Amino acid sequence: MGTGNNPGIVEAIERIVRRVAQRGEPLLHGSDEPLPQKREVIAIVRGLQEVIYPGYFGDQVLYRQYLRGHLGDRLYALSRALEHEVRKALCSACHLPGGKRVTPPPLDARQVVESFFQRLPAVMDLIAGDVVAAYEGDPAASCIEEVILAYPGVKAVFTYRLAHLLGELGVPLIPRIMTEFAHNETGIDIHPGATIGREFFIDHGTGVVIGETTVIGDRVKLYQGVTLGALSIPRGERGELLRGVKRHPTLEDDVVVYAGATILGGATVVGRGSVIGGNVWLTTSVPPYSRVTLSRDQLAYEITNRAGEPSR
Repeated sequence: MGTGNNPGIVEAIERIVRRVAQRGEPLLHGSDEPLPQKREVIAIVRGLQEVIYPGYFGDQVLYRQYLRGHLGDRLYALSRALEHEVRKALCSACHLPGGKRVTPPPLDARQVVESFFQRLPAVMDLIAGDVVAAYEGDPAASCIEEVILAYPGVKAVFTYRLAHLLGELGVPLIPRIMTEFAHNETGIDIHPGATIGREFFIDHGTGVVIGETTVIGDRVKLYQGVTLGALSIPRGERGELLRGVKRHPTLEDDVVVYAGATILGGATVVGRGSVIGGNVWLTTSVPPYSRVTLSRDQLAYEITNRAGEPSR
């Protein structure tokens, strides 16, 4: 039955259209320039996954004597697709409540994509280190193939690495689309603005949240349900949100954070080599090589150093 046979539907559609036109922003993107498309950005992430992990993803069997030509063709096509989406991101202004506009940075899409591909080998080295860290950090892992194909933490961190690089190059919108795609598929929420060192591993992963200004050192391991968040939302004198300030914690090298722990605050630093126990709520810094756990008797924090002496 067509809508012409249902006057109620026709009337409802007309009301919706009028409301969209009247309301305008924020539900209507008031710009002549198209926005980056999520479907295309996700396809680029999947394509980069195929070329960074040759033979793991995609239907084509790879022969080593043809590997250079195959990867070259695929990477060139991906560079064109990425340039198209980056150009849209750099041409379309973002809007704020009240009608204010945020003008994108004056960058050239072709140069941005060129820089992205020039720096991609270094990111691939980081990704390789993350894969090895996942295998060595989980005794249940049977092989590297299992880690790459099946581990949600590896997928989330892989996507973060790509998004972080684009963010460093000044690209708006696209990095967040990438990491939210990984969030949707893995349950792991990593803001592309976070700074994460080498050999990073998220075990199990579901429910992990890593905020925008988080700084993570090398060889850090997180378990499921960990939150690296803001202690409070900083506001200015007029009550407006202060964006771009350090509001998420710092984890130094070789830190382990167990399931369900919450670490908050831009001034909170977890010293290198420390272990944060499960379900701990931490809002103050701890020195290197601390062990932070919940007291069984008092349900309060107990911080000890490696020698077993209290550190507070």
